[in-house]
Amino acid sequence: MHAFRRLPPLDQRRPCALTIGNFDGVHRGHLAILSRLADEARRRGLVSCVLTFEPHPREYFAGIGRGTAPARISTLRDKLEALKLYGVDRVSIAHFNARLAALSAEDFVRDLLVDGLQVEYLLVGDDFRFGAQRRGDFAMLRRMAGGDGDPRRAFDVEAMPTIEEDGARISSTAIRIALAEGRLADARQLLGRAYCISGHVVHGRKLGRTLGFPTMNVRIPFGRPALSGIFAVRVHGLSRDAGSAAAVATPIDGVASLGTRPAVETNGRPLLEVHLFDFDRNVYGEIVRVEFVRKLRDEKNFDSLDALTAQIDADARQARDVLRQP
Repeated sequence: MHAFRRLPPLDQRRPCALTIGNFDGVHRGHLAILSRLADEARRRGLVSCVLTFEPHPREYFAGIGRGTAPARISTLRDKLEALKLYGVDRVSIAHFNARLAALSAEDFVRDLLVDGLQVEYLLVGDDFRFGAQRRGDFAMLRRMAGGDGDPRRAFDVEAMPTIEEDGARISSTAIRIALAEGRLADARQLLGRAYCISGHVVHGRKLGRTLGFPTMNVRIPFGRPALSGIFAVRVHGLSRDAGSAAAVATPIDGVASLGTRPAVETNGRPLLEVHLFDFDRNVYGEIVRVEFVRKLRDEKNFDSLDALTAQIDADARQARDVLRQP
């Protein structure tokens, strides 16, 4: 899969089958769209392409004082990995900024979709809105699909109905609610896979080491993750022996804290800290994927470091018990 941090360069543009969206979480509802897109791309002899946005448009507007941003389900890395897993050929990541926010719906279609991505088949959700002030909708896409009278700029457009299960919509919003409430099994059902966060291991304050529980710190590259608290986890992508690549396939059990660490600092940035069981190796700079198995408790303050240490020990013992279960 090719990922472009903008529109593809002129010499790499190809006629494509395209879908557009934030794809936060890349859940089972998204999979239905991606499967339909892949079918049409094969039938028409086109590359399949996803146009997505970074940051999330609502994050941009929240930053300028217009509305609030939703919690994030996935990092950009995790989003791209999921899209690759589901067979997408190309992803164009449009930087959502003031210029893009002000782009009219008509120019969005002409400049980005037709000229920039060479769309020949477009698949969108039936509630898709686009362009400045969200004035564009499916009816406008149908009107513009004729290419303004130029057959070389024409494309086919199709609306995908909402995907439901047991009368409930499969959506990023439903997953955010499940994660916020610690219902990891429900989130897994909606996603179609275990909930994970991946990223680089970075240096931290090393407080855990002084307490006897060294942690591996994974930076969260956005403001508000969709879940927080203390969790039993499995970490993928590490070997116990730095020289043994074969061992990377075996996940390592641990206990993790995801949040702003109210016990040790005020107004901290979100951080994922993982204490790995029976593991002692320097992994700074490596990329890991943390699988969340079960929520143990919410974050909380402690009166002393001794109380914090005792709680971490209790959390670790509980996480070991959880992870031993079949």
